[in-house]
Formats: sequence, C-alpha cells, structure tokens
Amino acid sequence: MVDLTAIILTKNESKNIVDCLKSIKGFAKRAVVVDSGSTDDTIEIAKNLNANVYFHKFENYARQFNWAIDNTNIDTKWTLRLDADERLTPLLCKELEQLMEQHDNDDVNGITMEAWYYFLGRCIKHGGSKKRKLMVFKTGIGRIEDRKMDEHTILSTGRSVATKERFLHYDFRNIDYFISKMNWYATREMQDYFEFLENTSQDKLNDKSIGETRKKKFGVYYRFPIFFRSWLLFIYFYIFKLGFLDGKEGFIYHYMYQRWYRCLVDAKIYEQLLTNKPFEETGDLKV
Repeated sequence: MVDLTAIILTKNESKNIVDCLKSIKGFAKRAVVVDSGSTDDTIEIAKNLNANVYFHKFENYARQFNWAIDNTNIDTKWTLRLDADERLTPLLCKELEQLMEQHDNDDVNGITMEAWYYFLGRCIKHGGSKKRKLMVFKTGIGRIEDRKMDEHTILSTGRSVATKERFLHYDFRNIDYFISKMNWYATREMQDYFEFLENTSQDKLNDKSIGETRKKKFGVYYRFPIFFRSWLLFIYFYIFKLGFLDGKEGFIYHYMYQRWYRCLVDAKIYEQLLTNKPFEETGDLKV
C-alpha cells in the first residue's frame, strides 16, 4: 500500500463505485469520496468499502475537486484524481508504485496516464480516444484548472512523467445517458469557448502534449467554418485515424462524439451569438 489518497467525486454512482474502489484496494492508503447529493446507495456502498465520505454542493468539476483537496485532511505524500467510472489495473498500480518510489524526492511531481475507453461494451482502440490526463501528483503541488470544460491538473512546480500501462474508463452507461451527458458538456464547452475569446481562461499547463492539443482546438479547429468543422473532425478521426476499425461501436462513438456533439456545441455557440444571454451555471449532471 502506497502513501497516496484517492479522491473520487460522485453523484448516483452505485453502478460504478464498487469496481472503482476495489481497483485501488491494497494500493491507495486512503480513499476519499466527495458526494454531491446521491439519491441511490452510493454513499452507503462507499462507506462499506472503507472510503471516507464527504458532502459538498456541486458547482463544477474543478471547484469540487479542489474543495476535496482543501477540506478532506489529506496527509499522504501523493494524491490520485480518479473518477467513479475509472479503474486502475494491477499492472498499472505496480507501475505507479515504482514511479512514486523512484521520484519520491526529485522534481517529478506528477504522473500522467492514458485510458482504454469502453463504449457499448467495446474498447475503442482507434481514433484518438485514449483520454490522457495527469492523475497522480504530490499533495500540495497539484490542482485542477478552474474552467468550464477541458479542465486538467496543473502542477505549481516540477514536471510530470507518463505511465506505459493504461487505466480503464467505463464512461458509457446507455445511449440516453450519453446524450444527456454530451448536452451537459456542450453547454460548458460553449462557455469555455467564449471565455477563451475573452481571455478569461488562462493556460498554466506543465504538460506540453495537453497544451498542444488545446492550441489545436482553439488555434486550428475553431478557425474552420461553424458546423462544417464537425464534419471535418468526424472524417479525420473516423477515416484517417482509423476509427472505422472498431466496427459499429466505433462508428456510433465517433459520429456521436466528433460529429453530433461538436455540432451541438456549434449550435449553442450560434444561439449565444444571436441572443447574447448571460451564462448560467450548468450545475451537476442530472441523471
């Protein structure tokens, strides 16, 4: 067991929380669950699996996670950012333990990981869907960027290294949930776009790869004509990045995410340009 606290944000995650907590059993010294109003038995399950449960009203992901960092009495050397629908594998836990021991007293203050993403029961292996992010950091050095969308962990000092092993991401429940979640994300994505235009969302990333991806989104993707760009994105990922190799599940995923979701974001951007209505807090995802 390593000197690490895992922070998991939840709301109605009874279907996920068991496997999530079991995946870090024997690895993380402590598991902290911050719940934002579950009406199922998420809290009871988490307590039965020896997690420390806290409650905090949800504003956005970044503020919720940063609240957890500041208010759950973390005294371990390392902190893990883990979503309820994510799992660590035994091989990944072993690699993380080695990396944390190796970099215990140097300037490596974060560890970045990629995901295997599962959609409709199938692992999406093609089309750039690995969802890379910095998930482990030395306590007191990492925080989440306070932005509406595409928030990442930033380090106040030092650098990060990457694992070879990947974590498992089971974000998909069913099509109805996926559509609701994409609609919720699209509102936040639209707000993030306008905040970028107004220069209110400043990048402080130490991760060059994520920084380059964000530059491509705002510096390249959004320069293409509205609505037309979502078609280009779908063609790029589905054809040129070989998304079609993942069969029907790959088609549904890439069409819904690259084409439909990005078109929905554009529709919300267009609506905002027409109405200029004040932004409203999107709150927690309603499920």
